[in-house]
Amino acid sequence: MAKFEIKFFDMIYTEDYIKVQKETYPSSGKDYILITIKTIDSEFEQEILIDKSTAIKLAKTLRTEINKITESEVKSE
Repeated sequence: MAKFEIKFFDMIYTEDYIKVQKETYPSSGKDYILITIKTIDSEFEQEILIDKSTAIKLAKTLRTEINKITESEVKSE
């Protein structure tokens, strides 16, 4: 599987970001998704490590919430 790292920057505070990358743990050989969150208010990054099934559920949940925003914007215009 390809190694990747993607960074999403905050639309207001450009020092804030969410970073997503694949990690493989040598002891188990399993791939995980590492989500790192950095905010201007904190000098430390917060990390969340999730497996593939949790990543899929997170992606579905984000799509559902995005669709809710899009629907409400369309209704208000």
